Amino acid sequence: MLQNKLAMAVEQSCKVLIGKQQQVKLALTCLLANGHLLIEDLPGMGKTTLSHTLAKVLGLEYSRIQFTSDLLPADMLGINIYDNNEQTFRFHPGPIFNQLVLADEINRASPKTQSALLEAMEERQVSLDGKTRPLPSPFFVIGTQNPMHQSGTYPLPESQLDRFLMRIQLGYPDKEAEISMLKTQLGDSQHEVKTVMDIAEFIELQGAVRQVHASDELLHYILRLVTFSRESNLFANPLSPRATKALLSSAKAWAFINNREFLIPEDVQAILPAVAEHRLRSASSDFSAQGSLSKTLLESIDPLAA
Repeated sequence: MLQNKLAMAVEQSCKVLIGKQQQVKLALTCLLANGHLLIEDLPGMGKTTLSHTLAKVLGLEYSRIQFTSDLLPADMLGINIYDNNEQTFRFHPGPIFNQLVLADEINRASPKTQSALLEAMEERQVSLDGKTRPLPSPFFVIGTQNPMHQSGTYPLPESQLDRFLMRIQLGYPDKEAEISMLKTQLGDSQHEVKTVMDIAEFIELQGAVRQVHASDELLHYILRLVTFSRESNLFANPLSPRATKALLSSAKAWAFINNREFLIPEDVQAILPAVAEHRLRSASSDFSAQGSLSKTLLESIDPLAA
């Protein structure tokens, strides 16, 4: 039953994101692993569409925050306003108080506003005027950002990047997919997307993901990957223990989406670029191609080695 719901979620999402099944599955993997997702690509690639579609399909309360250079933390978190009738301050929650929050063009906001997301993403709560307020459950942030070479962008610091479980790119559709988009009129087809589960079922799916079995051999394979990033001289920023946990939780979710209750090396290999690439930094300028760092990791470690 749960697997059927998940298959329906992928099917519904791919009605809108035509030709992007791999990216849809990676995005669902991230949410099932209870992580935040970063989508980096050029404008017009479908980043916002993917976010809104996932919220609709999974039955999550959705809000969008358009990040700009003049956006203030209070615009995102909320503010206390004095109520003359009751002679007290009343809290007016900001758009971050939703289950799935799209932080659109996050790298166009100032570092001060970017940093205001940190507590919310890590602790799933916000602190305002000395009071801590919990965020809804489940709570996810999908951040989108434009490439660094575009004007008006502020690079995300390593601490902010590390809060995102995965980073993906959508890329241009192939010719067949783009023709299909034109024929089906993408904007109209989005209204046909159906909600396939409720919150209770989604939380049940997350619980099932955590039960996916990881053998000692698979755990050692993950450990060898992260150890290589730390002990070789190829990486200025190696993988942290948080990244180790991210690899395991993401691999479990990927295995579950692919109808397996146990991990195989291919699960780790499938999600490693999305989990590791934004956390790694090369010690050399030779690694300029996208994906080269995670590819080096995968090629350096034999999954069958003892």
